[in-house]
Amino acid sequence: MKILSIALLCFFMFSKGNVNANEKNDRDFWLQEMDKMARPVIRSLAHDSLRILMPQVTSKNVDNKAHRIQVQYVEVLGRVLCGISPWLALEDGSKKERALRTQYREWVLQGMKHALDSNARDFMRFDLGGQQLVDASFIAVAFIRCPWLWDNLDEKTKVNLVNSIRTTRQFKPVFSNWLLFSAMNEAFLARFGYDWDVMRVDYALQQLEQWYVGDGMYMDGQHYAYDYYNSFVIHPFLAGIMDVIEQKTKAYDAMFAKIKKRNIRYAIIQERLIHADGTYPPSGRSIIYRAAAFHHLADMSLKKRLPDELSVGQVRGALTAVLKKTLKHPRTYENGWLTIGLYGEQPGLGDFYNNQGSPYLTSVVFLPLGLSAQDDFWTAEEQPWTAKRLWSGEDGKKDYSIAE
Repeated sequence: MKILSIALLCFFMFSKGNVNANEKNDRDFWLQEMDKMARPVIRSLAHDSLRILMPQVTSKNVDNKAHRIQVQYVEVLGRVLCGISPWLALEDGSKKERALRTQYREWVLQGMKHALDSNARDFMRFDLGGQQLVDASFIAVAFIRCPWLWDNLDEKTKVNLVNSIRTTRQFKPVFSNWLLFSAMNEAFLARFGYDWDVMRVDYALQQLEQWYVGDGMYMDGQHYAYDYYNSFVIHPFLAGIMDVIEQKTKAYDAMFAKIKKRNIRYAIIQERLIHADGTYPPSGRSIIYRAAAFHHLADMSLKKRLPDELSVGQVRGALTAVLKKTLKHPRTYENGWLTIGLYGEQPGLGDFYNNQGSPYLTSVVFLPLGLSAQDDFWTAEEQPWTAKRLWSGEDGKKDYSIAE
């Protein structure tokens, strides 16, 4: 009996060791999920077959089905690219990761040619309506985050891209976070040495300053809404515009100092929104963007601007929990394409502007993959994030608002 007990103990110890040895680390998991999400989009575009293969799905609450389908191609390109572009610029990682990156680099560069070549099946027009002002800005963000992309585009595609971005100037932005889309397109032009419209940038910065309501948060237009647009757009876009414009002029230094302080506060708020199980309040519009609710926290991680109160181990743990929770439902994908929903396919959560490209904004959660595999973000030991720590009974630091 004693011998049998020892044998069983050894078996379970050995089995447990094997399981642990075969578990993927967080970066491997993130790469796997990024590839699963981005591959159908980027590979199809590289083969000039995105219009053939991409489903023509819209929200059941859609306002103009034909138009929303018409613009979904620029939409999906911008949303995927702005999330994965920092990773494309890296040179390190495992042999498997480097091979995957090489493949994606080839696909993206070829895909951009097709998207901007009027003779290609996947040619994308940028003059079909105001939504394309939005979608062009996400492409602009991708290139600002990854100058490698710009450096490796052929000259004809560069010219076509610049002309496409400029085309969206004809559209008047909605008096909301859309002002930042116009400003980001100008920041793109400024970043790569083209003439840019100072007034579009100034108007957006000055108006957002008027919409600041306190404690790191802005109104989205003339009224405050409790949703995730401070993270979907406002904070990451303000930070991205700031990073470009502060290299061009010192006129906004005082404003940018405030923005940096607010960035820090809102990152703290974001981390505290993530529950112990990776869920978060399903509040406000555009909730089908899933993990893009934490665009700002991912962006601050990429730029290594996390506040002292947040360790990289706890932020990585929190974002990994969000990814595992939001993507694990079997109806997250339909035939390889993201569905409209927060946890699986939930068509009732769609907004009037949602199409098949819309949920791909969730790609922005993958921004920290733009950090080296040797960076502390990936090598630090995971630590419990705030909700996980406090709801397990551990002590923690009191949370305070900021005042200006």
